[in-house]
Amino acid sequence: MSGWKTGDLLDLQDLTREDIESILETAKSFKEVSTRDVKKVPALRGKTVVMLFSEPSTRTRVSFELAAKRLSADTLNVSVSASSLSKGESILDMAKNIEAMNVDMIVVRHRSSGVPKVLADALTPGIINAGDGCRAHPTQALLDMFTIKEKLGKIEGLKVAIIGDILHSRVARSNIEGLTKLGAKVTLCGPSTLIPVGIEVQGVKVTHCLEDVLKDSDVLMFLRLQKERQQEKYLPSVREYVRKFGLNKEKLKWAKKDVVIMHPGPVNRGIELSADVADGENSVILEQVTNGVAVRMAVLYLLLGKKEK
Repeated sequence: MSGWKTGDLLDLQDLTREDIESILETAKSFKEVSTRDVKKVPALRGKTVVMLFSEPSTRTRVSFELAAKRLSADTLNVSVSASSLSKGESILDMAKNIEAMNVDMIVVRHRSSGVPKVLADALTPGIINAGDGCRAHPTQALLDMFTIKEKLGKIEGLKVAIIGDILHSRVARSNIEGLTKLGAKVTLCGPSTLIPVGIEVQGVKVTHCLEDVLKDSDVLMFLRLQKERQQEKYLPSVREYVRKFGLNKEKLKWAKKDVVIMHPGPVNRGIELSADVADGENSVILEQVTNGVAVRMAVLYLLLGKKEK
């Protein structure tokens, strides 16, 4: 049985189109909570949610913590650098010790692909994948889809371009899975060295020319150029990447006037996007951050409800 059916969220592959639409609809009602003077509802009172992040994170970790607190759950952040992992304990043994304290949900980010699945198979508490290696980041894709639907009213039939380092991007993989399930037409754009061979089998198109996608896309989703990987020589230089795949005001003239510009963050200003584009009227980057809290509230609420049953 899929993770979602048993109270875990590991990958959007586990979700049907109806599951995704249910999460997005639930998130709409939770977004209203964050606009109140008292930003709290008692939906998860008495529940405990643990944040277990072994990679640096600001948006995702804070977003999950806020989401849990606004649902009245108790939260606990485990600092990996100050934990028993630094003494040689395995992530599974550590998680089993956390489980022994009778927690209800563990939100996991790990640099190795597959760790959330290992924990979900071994533990009773629900597991939410907050990003594992280059494999998946399901809640980021869900908040991206929520933002697109909020801005454009639909996803079915939209042309969405995902631009940048597709090869190393868990965000791209989850968005491809979710957007194609909801009927969007997805095109990937980037250097040939940063696009996985054969990815077209997932129902996407591939181009290596930014101008091709700028002209008719409804949504432009830029990905962070992972500069820490460039010692592997995927690119001749960052300057060359900016010239071919970075977006500035001049290139933006090729795009539709009402095109939606997205980025999961953190943005390398002057590389993926110039500052005036990142802060411009077409950008929804900060709206993505706002919507992340509502979407994660919906995920926590729905998953812990499944665990209750």
